Amino acid sequence: MLQALIGPVTGLLDKFIEDKDQRAQLAHEIATMAERHAHEAAMAQIDVNKQEAQHRSVWVAGWRPACGWLCAAAMGAHFVIFPTIAVVATAFGQTVDFPEFDMNSLMTVLLGMLGLGGLRSFEKSKGVAK
Repeated sequence: MLQALIGPVTGLLDKFIEDKDQRAQLAHEIATMAERHAHEAAMAQIDVNKQEAQHRSVWVAGWRPACGWLCAAAMGAHFVIFPTIAVVATAFGQTVDFPEFDMNSLMTVLLGMLGLGGLRSFEKSKGVAK
């Protein structure tokens, strides 16, 4: 939404501000406003994540690991367990129907968590996290 306002607002600067340098400075500040806001929001979310991870209750700090283990179990079932069962069943002349996974949703969650997991591994290697 903020991006949609930037163009028209910077266009109005020509009409109200005569000083070229001041106009350029204001246009730059307006143009970077959305990026600054996105950065501030991301930093606030990182602070929330840190507070959650340090909480003593498993219900607060444990939801990320629980999601990770569930995603890993679903990936393992889809790519290892189900195909192995299918091969063994075929060898015995049987067919098995397995449930369909919504892999788009699963991969979205898993890849997002793996990105965060990579940062956590980096923190552990530096001795920041336990």
